[in-house]
Amino acid sequence: MKKITVVSILLVSGILLLVNVISQKFFVRLDFTEGQQYTLSKATRDILKNLDNPVTVTAYFSEDLPPEMTKIRKDFQEMLVEYGNASKGMVDYEFIDPNVHKDKEEEAVQSGIRPVVISVREKDQSKQQRVFLGAILKMNEQTDVIPMVVSDEGMEYSLSTSIKKMSVVNKPSVGVVQGYGAPTLQDLGEVYQSLSILYTVMPVNLDDNALDLQQFKAIAIVAPSDTIPPASLAKLNGYLANGGKLFIGINRVNGDLQSQSGTVVNTGLEMWLASKGIMVDSSFVLDAQSGAVTVQQQQGFFMMNTQIPFPYLPLVKQFSGHAITKGLEQVILPFASPVSFTGTEGTFTPILTSSSKAALSPAPTTFDVINKKYTSADFQMSNITLGGILDGLPGGGKLVVFGDGDFPVSGERGSQNKDNINLMVNAIDWLSDDTGLIALRTKGIATRPIKEEYLGDDNAGKRNFMKYLNFGLPILLVILYGIFRSQTQRNLRLKRMQERYL
Repeated sequence: MKKITVVSILLVSGILLLVNVISQKFFVRLDFTEGQQYTLSKATRDILKNLDNPVTVTAYFSEDLPPEMTKIRKDFQEMLVEYGNASKGMVDYEFIDPNVHKDKEEEAVQSGIRPVVISVREKDQSKQQRVFLGAILKMNEQTDVIPMVVSDEGMEYSLSTSIKKMSVVNKPSVGVVQGYGAPTLQDLGEVYQSLSILYTVMPVNLDDNALDLQQFKAIAIVAPSDTIPPASLAKLNGYLANGGKLFIGINRVNGDLQSQSGTVVNTGLEMWLASKGIMVDSSFVLDAQSGAVTVQQQQGFFMMNTQIPFPYLPLVKQFSGHAITKGLEQVILPFASPVSFTGTEGTFTPILTSSSKAALSPAPTTFDVINKKYTSADFQMSNITLGGILDGLPGGGKLVVFGDGDFPVSGERGSQNKDNINLMVNAIDWLSDDTGLIALRTKGIATRPIKEEYLGDDNAGKRNFMKYLNFGLPILLVILYGIFRSQTQRNLRLKRMQERYL
C-alpha cells in the first residue's frame, strides 16, 4: 500500500514538473474579450519577430502597493513574459524596488522615472506613500523610458512603441507645413510625439525654392489661416504628380464664441483642392450629437459654470471600417465644414461623416449659445461627409482631407482628445504605407455609449422601456424559475407518494 502511495506521489510530481516545463516553452492564454485585450496584437508580434538585438526591460516598481496598482504590476509582468516568449528570448526583464535600494532610486529618477505620491490607509490612518511605476528599456547603447506604466489599455502600446523607436535605424521624413497662420510644431505637440516614433518630423517652408519636397514620405497642412501664394501651392502639384502623399486639415469657417459669430476663411488652399475635385464648402456642420461648451449662468445669487451641448461641435462616433478610422471611438471636430467630390480623376472615399441628425449653416452667421433650444426639426440632413481619401491619382499621389483643421491641435492646453490625435497620426501612417501601429494605437477597452436612436426627448419612451425591461426582466426570470422548480418538486413528491401507496 505504501509503495503504491509513493509511486502515485512521484507520478503526480513528475506530471506537474513536465507541465511546468512545457508551459515555459508554450504559453497559451484564452482571450474572450471583444477587443482581444489580453492578446498581443499582430503589430507587436511583427516588431518582436524582427528584433535583431536583445532588449532589456528594467521595471522600477515599489512593493506593498494598493490593490489596483498591484494589479498593474502583475499585468505588466505577465505582458513581459509574453513579450519574452513571442520574441524567442530577445526580451528580458527584471523588477527592482527603488524604495529598498536607494542607489536604484537615484538611478530611476535620473533616468526620468518620477515617484508618484499616493494616499493609503493603514490601521485606520491615512498616510502619504511614494511609489514607482516605471520602466527603462535598453537595446545596445539606446535607451527609452516609460515614466509611468498605465493600466492594460495603454500598456502594450507603451512597450511596443518604445521597442520600435529603438529598433528603427533610418526613419523616413514627414513634413509639416509651417507659416501662413498654421499651428507650430509645438502646438501639434501630441501629434509630433506620436509621429516621432516612426518618422523624423520636419518643418516645411513652401516658399523655400531650395527645398526638395520629394524627400518627405508625407506632408501635412494643418489649419492655415493666411493666404498661401499660388507659387507655393503649385509646388504641391509637382509633389503629387511624383507620387507624393498629402494630409490636409482645412478650416473654411471660423467660429468665435466670444463674439458668438462665424465667418468665412479663404486661404487659397480651398481653390487648390477644388482643382482636384474636392469641394470644402464655407458652411458650418451642425450635429445633434455634439460636444459641449461651458457658459456662465445666473442661478439665484450665484454665477455658475454650466455645460451646454453646442451642435457646431460635431462629435463623430460612427466610423467606416477603413484602416485610418478603425478602432476610434469618438472624434470632436470644432466648427467643421462639409467635404464633397466632383472631380473625374481618382477615387474619393468618405471616411468620416456626421450622425443621422445633422444640418448646414452657411457662413457668415451668428450663434445663440445660451438661448437657442435645438429640436429634431433643426436637423434634417444625415451622414454629411466631414473627411475623405482621394487616391488613384496620376503618378500615384494620395490625399487625405478633413473639413476641419483644429481637431489635432493641442495648443496652449498641451492636451487634446486622444482619438483626435490618433486620427491624424493614423492618416499619416496610412499615407506612408506603414499601418503597423494603427491597430495597436487604437487598441483599448471599448466604451458603450448610448445608441443614437435612444437619444433626445423624442425617444424618452424607448429609453424608459429599456430601463424598466433591464430592471424587471431578471426579476421575472427568477420568479418563473422558482415556479418551475416548485412545480417540479411537487410533481416529484406526488409521484413518490403514489409509488408508496402502490
